[in-house]
Amino acid sequence: MFDYRRFAVQKLAGLGPRFLPFADVASDPVPLSRLLRLSLFQVTVGMALVLMVGTLNRVMIVELQVPATLVAVMLALPLVFAPFRALIGHKSDTFQSALGLRRLPYIFKGTMLQFGGFAIMPFALLVLSGYGEAVDAPRWIGLSSAALAFLLVGAGVHVVQTVGLALATDLVPVEDQPKVVGLMYVMLLVGMIVSAFAFGALLENYTPGRLIQVIQGCAVVTIVLNGIAMWKQEARSRDRAAAPPAQTGFAESWGRLSARPGTLRLLAIIALGTAGFGMADVLLEPFGGQVLQMTVAQTTRLTVVLAFGSLVGFGLASRWLGRGAQALDVAMLGALIGVPAFGGIILSAMALSMPVLVGATLAAGFGAGLFSHGTLTATMRAAPRDQIGLALGAWGAVQTTAAGISIAAGGVIRDLVLLARPAGQSPADAYIPIFALEILLLVLAFVVVLPLLRRGTTDRMDHKTRADLAAREV
Repeated sequence: MFDYRRFAVQKLAGLGPRFLPFADVASDPVPLSRLLRLSLFQVTVGMALVLMVGTLNRVMIVELQVPATLVAVMLALPLVFAPFRALIGHKSDTFQSALGLRRLPYIFKGTMLQFGGFAIMPFALLVLSGYGEAVDAPRWIGLSSAALAFLLVGAGVHVVQTVGLALATDLVPVEDQPKVVGLMYVMLLVGMIVSAFAFGALLENYTPGRLIQVIQGCAVVTIVLNGIAMWKQEARSRDRAAAPPAQTGFAESWGRLSARPGTLRLLAIIALGTAGFGMADVLLEPFGGQVLQMTVAQTTRLTVVLAFGSLVGFGLASRWLGRGAQALDVAMLGALIGVPAFGGIILSAMALSMPVLVGATLAAGFGAGLFSHGTLTATMRAAPRDQIGLALGAWGAVQTTAAGISIAAGGVIRDLVLLARPAGQSPADAYIPIFALEILLLVLAFVVVLPLLRRGTTDRMDHKTRADLAAREV
């Protein structure tokens, strides 16, 4: 008798490796279901990013009538914590626990920070806007509580993402790390896309009460999903609990990591490339609306196209790196794709062509996906096994800080050009210098990486050599 149940299970099991290029990272000790469950922490990170940068950005300015400058300051507050990602990663590498755990206590702490920020946020925003009975509340209460809420959520996101990625790399062999990183970042993009649709549907008929419910719902979902993600993911080590390793100071650990050949140059490449791809992130939709007269729905689709390009870039990078490609080669391919992509965006302004803009946006997202995955993998491969958390933290600190500074710089440049240009000139004049600067930054990243490509780095060791070295260092 034909076993339909077994046949269906086999077909479902084959979907992962067929449609996800990184799904073959799964093994008997670490099945795909376990990795997908762990990746739920990236879903909550994506949800928090969409809520703060997208939904609340619009709600605070339009519905709550909060000054745009004040909103920008609130959204920039999480960047204050970004440089501490390296320290958090180091702490999770060397943490001494009576239970023999290293990563999970920090993920739990980060989750609690996110929950606390979301718990404060809705009421802080209502007080800040002076809505209803809050009109008589002192202004400083709204400012301080809203600032605290955004800072807590941002700190929690940085902690959870840094330590969660370190835990994911702990679970798989060295040669499979690019695939697991690709899986984690694809889940981040999935979380952002799903959250954007969900927030849009829930807040279609906006009321202050509905806003409170949505933000409080995010707090609960964060606790639930991160709790599921952490469940039985890190094995307790009795040896580590009974005889914890000697504590190494952050300065000493950072000195050992930064002394490795090419590490500081690699971080400079990350900063330049991230700034090159990220400077126009928040300006792409205004560019389409002002220059090409696109509707709100059409400019919103540009963000979806950009995210889809990044998704494809992550997937292909995972496949290529899993087959032995060099991480820096993949990253530089992404940077080189970004150069004509931003040139295409400039061309779309000159030709007033919407298809050219859509194609160039897709290429820019694809290049950004390759660059991000390539530099992250290069950072991990260049670090000793016992400093993976520190290396991931350093990558996150540089990447997040460079993205924040470049986005702010892009907005400033646009406003300054708008003020200085004579009346009657094309609105494209305020955007073209920004896209040209992004091209320059990507070219500089390629120039800086050339010495590493010539002499080779730890990334150019084959998988077996890396695995043997990692085993000796542990």
